[in-house]
Amino acid sequence: MARLQLKNLEKDYGSFRAVHGINLDVEDGEFMVLVGPSGCAKSTTLRMIAGLERITGGEIRIGGELVNDRAPGDRGISMVFQNYALYPHMKVKKNLSFSMRLKRRPQVEIDEATDKVAGTLEIGALLDRLPKQLSGGQAQRVAVGRALIKKPQVFLFDEPLSNLDAKLRASMRVRITDLHKQLKADGMAATVIYVTHDQTEAMTMGDRICVMKDGHIMQVADPVTLYNRPANAFVAGFIGSPEMNLIAAELSGNGELVTAGQTLSITDGLAQRLHRDAAREVTIGIRPQHLRIAPPETSGTLSGRISHVEFMGHEVYLYVDIGGERVIAVVPSSQYDRSQIRDDHVWLSPDIRSAHIFNRMTGENISLAD
Repeated sequence: MARLQLKNLEKDYGSFRAVHGINLDVEDGEFMVLVGPSGCAKSTTLRMIAGLERITGGEIRIGGELVNDRAPGDRGISMVFQNYALYPHMKVKKNLSFSMRLKRRPQVEIDEATDKVAGTLEIGALLDRLPKQLSGGQAQRVAVGRALIKKPQVFLFDEPLSNLDAKLRASMRVRITDLHKQLKADGMAATVIYVTHDQTEAMTMGDRICVMKDGHIMQVADPVTLYNRPANAFVAGFIGSPEMNLIAAELSGNGELVTAGQTLSITDGLAQRLHRDAAREVTIGIRPQHLRIAPPETSGTLSGRISHVEFMGHEVYLYVDIGGERVIAVVPSSQYDRSQIRDDHVWLSPDIRSAHIFNRMTGENISLAD
């Protein structure tokens, strides 16, 4: 079994606490992504799992065994770094087989394992090259192969695609997820912890995603749940591209939301939840795709001045200033009608059924409450 468990994990640097007692269970064979902005401690957490950072408190268990005090090489893990960390004086074949040669495995076994990994990653033609003769994508595959050949219980990836261009990143996302599926199909240990700051990578690669902020876990869920049912305003604003619009509003006495002097009606059930939560000051969360252009002066809309327009081909991004709040609307190009825009002013009709309401003080998603 290659289940990974973090229990009350903490990390202090002097008086500064970087990781605040986090708890996380990663199941055997699961692809778990740690995602969050720079400084959220996702890489610190990964390095503690790897044994490259000493923990301040808590437990790390791999396969049910406590590994707090074990050396990195004794934890049953392999790690792929952001800079790949290939040995520059060794050809690809020796880079791949280095760990096996350190253990003095028989040459026949080394050759067989090297050929198998090279075939899996389609790098057989690169075995006689030096790292300096490889492209970024090729070097990344060699780094993955070097981790794979060790047959670890857990794979750790620390932002392995950040040095690649956008097109190659997309290609390598598919390659890594396909490799994970292949390992599972072959009955090999395939538990993966993958760190990234790129929410697109997180959404497209992870079985589940752990969203982090300032050393805290904000939510752990599958990509669909994170997108449709964010637990708080931070997750809502971080997951999705373009990001969710978060607009300050107040609940009026008659159960309507008022923002920038404009009123939006909400369902009776949502109004009752807001009253139960006693939240007068809230944040409305509306995804850009849930705003459409309405005819001028339409009731129940939000009006504002267009500050910027981006033509994306099949879509148009409208950046609209609504009472000092910047709102993004994503409109299909076929529905972008300039006749509905008057002197750079536009009226946006939100799909209020798809909106989220957050307590402005706590950030909690009130609209998910029973």
